[in-house]
Amino acid sequence: MESARLIAGLLRMVRDLDLAEELAQDALVAALEQWPGTGVPENPGAWLMATAKRRAIDRLRRLKLAERKHEELGRELEAQQETAMEAFHAELDDPIGDDLLRLMFIACHPRLSPEARTALTLRLLGGLTTGEIARAFLVPESTVAQRIVRAKRTLAEAQVPFEGPRGTELHDRLASVLEVIYLIFNEGYSATAGEDWIRPGLCEEALRLGRILAGLVPQEPEVHGLVALLEIQASRLRARVGPDGEPILLLDQDRGRWDQLLIRRGLAGLERALAQGQALGGPPGPYTLQAAIAGCHARARTADDTDWARIAALYEALARLTPSPIVELNRAVALGMASGPAAGLEIVDALTSEPALRDYHLLPSIRGDFLAKLGRAGEARAEFQRAAGLVRNARERKLLLDRVAACGDA
Repeated sequence: MESARLIAGLLRMVRDLDLAEELAQDALVAALEQWPGTGVPENPGAWLMATAKRRAIDRLRRLKLAERKHEELGRELEAQQETAMEAFHAELDDPIGDDLLRLMFIACHPRLSPEARTALTLRLLGGLTTGEIARAFLVPESTVAQRIVRAKRTLAEAQVPFEGPRGTELHDRLASVLEVIYLIFNEGYSATAGEDWIRPGLCEEALRLGRILAGLVPQEPEVHGLVALLEIQASRLRARVGPDGEPILLLDQDRGRWDQLLIRRGLAGLERALAQGQALGGPPGPYTLQAAIAGCHARARTADDTDWARIAALYEALARLTPSPIVELNRAVALGMASGPAAGLEIVDALTSEPALRDYHLLPSIRGDFLAKLGRAGEARAEFQRAAGLVRNARERKLLLDRVAACGDA
């Protein structure tokens, strides 16, 4: 629990990400060695930071760093050593300290690829090991290790300052942080590959990071919009799979299994995001709009009560704000539910030549669903077969093959 704050605090002092991580790990090892005999201290975080600081001083002395900034740093750390427990007591008990925010912005720096940002964020802020990250995303452990090493090297070579962004840079970097949290959640909510359709651990980690960020920058409406979206989506996790792990689609879910506490939290966050956005005089951002769409589903007591016209309108607003073929595909689904499958199919047919969706399995899957509803079983069967050939998740593939079989029976 203290790992991220330790790394964040040490990074401010030593200006070296690898060294900060190593010192934090050394302090945690020291705790494992000493606490069984001495007992857990009253303030574990302050003890860990004081231990890490002493090790930093020893490291600087041992390496005999010649540069003035390191000499000054060593003297500064040594001077603070006697009062470290008191100085860091309040800081480490503060869950929204500036150091933690700084670390989050560094891990999600735009210079890094989305894969590298995700791996580095889960490593530094989530405390996940390289092996755990690799298992979560179903890639070799060596791949994740290389991503993390390359990310640190990129930050070092670019001489990225270890300080929090300000002004317009804060807004630009915030988008990168939000994107990483969003990607982590989505991978947990609908796994792209493997045997399991959902990975709740990743969803929980993304939600935890989102809540931390909301506490760090409470004045940003899109942060509250993202957290609201994740809260509402996470409320459905238990209902998304059956007893044997099989997928259960939204309209077939037992809504009695939706987590009402998460829904209430999400809807409250949505109201906060909308109110803050109105106060700033701008339109709702993309995460707030997506949270509003999720809110429409959350408020519907039954699938038939869903306000599909409202959802279609929200997707239209989202498409104007962030034009995307995937947003347009989602709008087609909503319009198909509101105005009939023919209306949805018209939009989907226009997307079949879209290069970005060429290998996207949901395009033929959605098209197949519309065709099946229109009684065109043969065409629907071909679309479901194509979708099954594109998908990499075993559970989702079986769901699509079941649709193939159903079309054949029809």
